[in-house]
Formats: sequence, C-alpha cells, structure tokens
Amino acid sequence: MLEVLLDSKQFSLRQSEKESLLLPALNSLTRHHSQRCPEYQRILSVMHPGFSEANCLSEVPSMPISMFKTHRLRSIPEGEIFKTLTSSGTTGQQVSQVVLDRETARRQTAGLARIMSHVLGPQRLPMIVVESRSFLRNRTRFSARAAGVLGMMNFGRHHFFCLDDSMNLDEAGLSGFLAAHRPGPFLIFGFTFMVWQHLFLPCAGAGIDLSEGILVHSGGWKKLQDIAVTNEEFRRQFATRTGLTRIYNFYGTVEQVGSVFIEGDDGYLYCPNFADVVIRDPVTWDEAPVGKTGVIQILSALPLSYPGHSILTEDLGVLRGVDDGRCGRMGKYFTVIGRVPKAELRGCSDTYMGKAA
Repeated sequence: MLEVLLDSKQFSLRQSEKESLLLPALNSLTRHHSQRCPEYQRILSVMHPGFSEANCLSEVPSMPISMFKTHRLRSIPEGEIFKTLTSSGTTGQQVSQVVLDRETARRQTAGLARIMSHVLGPQRLPMIVVESRSFLRNRTRFSARAAGVLGMMNFGRHHFFCLDDSMNLDEAGLSGFLAAHRPGPFLIFGFTFMVWQHLFLPCAGAGIDLSEGILVHSGGWKKLQDIAVTNEEFRRQFATRTGLTRIYNFYGTVEQVGSVFIEGDDGYLYCPNFADVVIRDPVTWDEAPVGKTGVIQILSALPLSYPGHSILTEDLGVLRGVDDGRCGRMGKYFTVIGRVPKAELRGCSDTYMGKAA
C-alpha cells in the first residue's frame, strides 16, 4: 500500500481513493507497533480499550505527542537504532526522542522527496540554507532543526550557508552565490523566524533581489506573531521588498519526519497521499466538521521503528475543505491557528532564542 501511495502523483488522489489505501496501511502499523512496543501496547489498552481495527481514519487510535517526551518508544531492538532525533525545546524543557532504523529513515527520505518534487520539480537546485554551517555536528543524534536542514539539503546543490557563526548574513557570500547561479531558479530553506530575522530584514535593507528564488520554510510562528507578522504579511513583504513570490510554508513535526503538509498556491496546507489529518473537537474528541477549530491529529504510513503513525498534537487547526481546493490539489486541506493553551513552545524557529527586530 505504501509504495502505491508514494508512487502516485502527490495530491492527485481524491479523499475516498486515498483512504482506501491509507487506512489498511495504518491498521497494519497499529498491529505492528502493538506487537513490538510493550509501552505502546499498554498505552493502547488504556486509551483505546478493546480496540481491534479502525473502519475509517478518524477511528485510528492516537497517542499524545507528549508521550515521546516521557517515554523512549521503539518497535525495534536497541541494536537496530540508526539515528535518534530530538525535538526542539527551550532550556529546561523536555524534548521528544524519536528512534529510527534504516528502513524508516529511507521511507522518510522517499516521502519528503515525493512532496518536494511536486513544488520544486525533478532537478536539484542551487540552494541557500539560512543557517550557520557550524551547527551541524553530531550525525547520529539530531535536533529537529538539524534534521530539517539535512533533509531539505537533499533537494539542493552548491549549498551556501548564508549565516556566519554569529548568525549575521554573509552579504558578500550571498552576492557571490547569486552572481554564480543567475539566471535561473534557486532554493532557499530555513525556519520561519530565522528567515525573517536573518535573511529578509538584511536583504530588504540592502535592496537584494531574490526574485528567482523558491523559499520553503517552517518551524513556528509565535515570534513573528509577537511582532505582528502574519503569514500574509510575511509573503507580502518578501514580494514587495525582495521580489520573492514563490513561498511555501509547511507544517510538520519531528515525531513524523517526512510527512509534511505543504502550502498550496491558495495558502492552505494540503495532505500528501501517505499522510492525513483529523481535526478533533477538544470537548467531545469527535471529528470536527469543516470550519470548526479543533486539535490536530496527524496520521502517517511511514514510521516502522517507533509508534508514531497516529499522533495527537498540541496544535489547533481548522479543516477548510476536501477535494475542492482552488489550487487543484485533491484531499484534505487545513490551516494551523496556534497552540493548545499552556502547551510548551515547540516550533524550531520559536525555540531559537534570537531577538525580534
């Protein structure tokens, strides 16, 4: 089932067709993890007593995302762990731990590639990374921020890390990169607040033209909301001040690396073939209808090494529609509107402790 979902053109399956393939894959993963992860089996028996099999996506049992902070959940022997990912967190916060074997890492890379090729095309583009090269160190234990950068670097070439160790923009280096790779498109990747603070503001001030770029960004919006920069304002300012108009935000978590929900041209987040969302009413926990705010449950057919195929997040969202998006993509589309009250700060760029301008 997974290979069909991966190999089909992403965002091309109507919701009913997609669910007929995705649901069996998720049921198989529930059985897989309950048999191989004792902690997950105990959680399942307490939170979903008597569960046997889901008949629809909204019945797939979920696990609170916070469980990855308090438990080291694995469905593989210790000796098969290839890599451990950790979530972003401010000082003193507990962080999630996600263990990967090589097959799960392969699935995640394949899934992300299918999604990004839909936006970027089949060719690897010259790439600007809004980071300092020095922060990529331990190759077996990665933070969410490092994992995100390394995952995205697979889609670029001639990588230019545009920040120095003091997180200042290397304007001379950026000018050299642009001169070397124009005319033609180039990829820019970074976490949302860092892109604004360390790329947009210096480039806008210096009159640097980024109009041929394609920006992919993610990570959290709280710091920008604090200075009244909405997604719409972010896009408008980039277009007005730098000429950059091809901008794609995405929503994802370290607990489901590879399954990201990327913006369409209409500004909504869309589900790839191998992943989905359920918006849950925070009072009844039933599936919320289109237009009603609820807690986001994320589903993914990718995780084999840990029980992360169905996770109840700490984010609030609104389902905006199904199979009728203005940009031509099929399936569900939604918006993220914030954090559940009192939830910890988790976004990659929100936990970067830079100062807002």
